[in-house]
Amino acid sequence: MSYQQPSTSVPTFPAATVLGYPRIGPRRELKRAVESFWAGRATVPELGAVARELRTGTRTRLAGLGLGEDASIPSDFTFYDQVLSVAAHVGAIPDRFADLRGPGGALDLPGLFTVARGEGDRAPLEMTKWFDSNYHYLVPEIGPETEFRLVETPSVKAFAEGLSDGVVTRPVIVGPVTFLLLSKPSASAPEGFSPLSRLDDLLAAYTDWLRAFAEAGATWVQLDEPALVSDAWAETPAQVSDAVGRAYRALSVDLARPERPALFVAAPYATIGERFADLAQTGVEAIGVDLVRGQAPAIDGAVRAALAGRTIVAGVVDGHNVWRTDLDAAAAKLDRLREAVGPEVNVAVSTSTSLIHVPHTTADEPDLEERLRSWLAFADEKVGEVLALAAGPGAAPEAFTRSREVAADRAAAPGVVVPSVRDRTAALTDADFHRGDYDTRVAAQDAVLDLPPLPTTTIGSFPQTSELRVARASLRKGEITIDAYEEAMRAEIARVISLQEDLGLDVLVHGEPERNDMVQYFAENLDGFAVTQNGWVQSYGSRCTRPSILWGDVSRPAPITVGWSTYAASRTDRPVKGMLTGPVTILAWSFVRDDQPLADTANQVALALRDEIADLETAGIPVVQVDEPALRELLPLRRADQQAYLDWSVASFRLATAGAADATQIHTHLCYSEFGEVIGAIDGLDADVTSIEAARSKMEILPDISGSGFARGIGPGVYDIHSPRVPSTAEITDLLTAALASVGERKLWVNPDCGLKTRGYPETVSSLEHLVAATRTVRERLGAPVQG
Repeated sequence: MSYQQPSTSVPTFPAATVLGYPRIGPRRELKRAVESFWAGRATVPELGAVARELRTGTRTRLAGLGLGEDASIPSDFTFYDQVLSVAAHVGAIPDRFADLRGPGGALDLPGLFTVARGEGDRAPLEMTKWFDSNYHYLVPEIGPETEFRLVETPSVKAFAEGLSDGVVTRPVIVGPVTFLLLSKPSASAPEGFSPLSRLDDLLAAYTDWLRAFAEAGATWVQLDEPALVSDAWAETPAQVSDAVGRAYRALSVDLARPERPALFVAAPYATIGERFADLAQTGVEAIGVDLVRGQAPAIDGAVRAALAGRTIVAGVVDGHNVWRTDLDAAAAKLDRLREAVGPEVNVAVSTSTSLIHVPHTTADEPDLEERLRSWLAFADEKVGEVLALAAGPGAAPEAFTRSREVAADRAAAPGVVVPSVRDRTAALTDADFHRGDYDTRVAAQDAVLDLPPLPTTTIGSFPQTSELRVARASLRKGEITIDAYEEAMRAEIARVISLQEDLGLDVLVHGEPERNDMVQYFAENLDGFAVTQNGWVQSYGSRCTRPSILWGDVSRPAPITVGWSTYAASRTDRPVKGMLTGPVTILAWSFVRDDQPLADTANQVALALRDEIADLETAGIPVVQVDEPALRELLPLRRADQQAYLDWSVASFRLATAGAADATQIHTHLCYSEFGEVIGAIDGLDADVTSIEAARSKMEILPDISGSGFARGIGPGVYDIHSPRVPSTAEITDLLTAALASVGERKLWVNPDCGLKTRGYPETVSSLEHLVAATRTVRERLGAPVQG
């Protein structure tokens, strides 16, 4: 039976909108303010003043760009993460942080940051990737004991703040089904417990939340439900369907207007599929669909009838990448959707996802080559595209004409297609993707490296000091010569090598002082890439990155890392790892061309890396690490699409590494994703040693490793570098002991979860001292050293 719209009038949904907007500020003002607060240089009121200024600036900016209708401007600010924000609103904070709650159960701002970052012996919430993006969220811990109730309302206050400035914004919060599907069972939850089983209790808190928005004057609230586009949950499709129906009947039908605002449920990142019909049968007034990475929903007669008088919000402008929209193609999608739903259903225009994944504006990129810049649309430019599509080609002819001109110019530009690069990839054979037998490789590597059991190493980067950043900035401004800069980098490398020897690490790294970012550094040294000056996007918390722009065919004009690695090797008798970023991660953490298959682009990058590995070998570097922390990140959200992705992503890594000699030990590194479902692909990379994030999740990956029969070296991380806390020797010993039981001494490596770039030296040195001490303790338990 289809839902019948109540007689209470529904406010008109804006014709044009965006699902969210960058929260960090054009110059990373939020990052600087938050980190200043963490360092004790700013007070809570001072941090709050910066936040208010940013929110006001966003509202003013979007209104100035043309989002003038009520509820067209999203209100989605958070100090750290939108999932953590929901947990704080509804009181879903683990008991280990109970002392941080105020009398009503609310967290103050220092408490919120403690939950996010940890403190002393209190581990923070686990962190992992937000769907198939490079944004990270904090994983709520939900159990039968979790008490849900609305304990604080900063999101309501942010809406009221906009209203006081004369702007009716649209609050944005993570929807209840997605919140629970993204959660993990608490430590005290019984085996087999599903956080989704707590849905009805959570809905009571959401009901109070929506009432609070209504009382404040909100006309629309956006509930983000990206979990509905995925079928990768432990819960069955029927369970998810039932949850959607129960949740949105409770929030729309049972909580009738005007007790609540009108509800807009957005499902970005892929095709919503069957869940669209589930939502249509509830009382939500608008449903958002991603028509960039997803397909239009099936609209049969029953669905069409259920949607009468309501709105479909069509995401036809890519919120996930930076290329200008083909407005003609997007308009055609809108026409087809309008034809499918008929005149009784309103169709509004939006971005496909929140714009948190792209920088603020191309106008802030004076150093980008003008031709390339003309092909790009960052957040502000995407607002213009949304408005043009909402107006249509008849009302916005200049925008549509410019779209056609840009597409033609981009296709014909030099460097977009390079015949020599295309010829090389076309000539690849199956042999180019395979190394020799692993047992043969192990024997050759043991003879060269002669490592103790449980060898210790780090992932690659060491802390980036202010002196290093100043040196890079001074070189860029012409204030120092290239010789002076390189001398400063060599001095830092020598210091890092000496530190690692003093700590007692077995396989050393040069520390990467010359690298601003693990992807941008390679982009600056490969043809086919461009880099931005102010193209910052939020990765997690205060962490921001500048994704490079991969616009043309990729090749390597000269060696990139060889000089730094060989200098590091000259300072020690211990093995030194060459450090490269893998092809999939370079794609995942760049804005990648959308005019050819990702597999083709990945193979071009892989061949450039293959040449770099060959040069490292020639220079005498015995170990090469090819990082792929983003391997899981690009995994399609629908199972039917996943194998094709895994095939080409694994193949590109193997293409990069398969030319290495047997005696060259190839490492890879993966972090901050749920890896159990792709453990077979990780095995398929055929790396000699794989290091993987495991500390924050307390070694949850171990059953998957042992159950898969993983036969090569593995280093499950024992030190969570995304928290400032220093793990104790005992804590690392416990993690290492658990890993040893699953992996065995002949395969186990000891390492942090990730690179140390974002940490300070005092905490890094202490943590690594504890790591080495724990390793020695466990080695002593094993008895006499066993080689190999």
